[in-house]
Amino acid sequence: MNRYGLTLMFAALAAVAQADTFSGVITDTMCGAKHRMMKNQPDDQCVTMCAKGEANYALFDGKNVIKLSDQKAPAKFAAQKVKVTGTLDLKTNTIKVTSIEPDARK
Repeated sequence: MNRYGLTLMFAALAAVAQADTFSGVITDTMCGAKHRMMKNQPDDQCVTMCAKGEANYALFDGKNVIKLSDQKAPAKFAAQKVKVTGTLDLKTNTIKVTSIEPDARK
């Protein structure tokens, strides 16, 4: 394997090694922790409607609302507690999502 190939391989391994797991609730960037936009509607409907508009799906970890790079996978987890695996870009406050799964912990 040439030097270029080795460099790419190590870069790929480093990227995988930096993936973290984030726990929280799937929300949207407009409402964040409080879903007051759609009165008398469940949180999951509010998240879904806001994400169809100008807002983006996000993760609320109890303190911060962090935008998610994947805007399709979070749809089925609206207002649910999840574990998101990916890498956090601090400059854009966005998690580059590798996977999303339900968080069985209560």
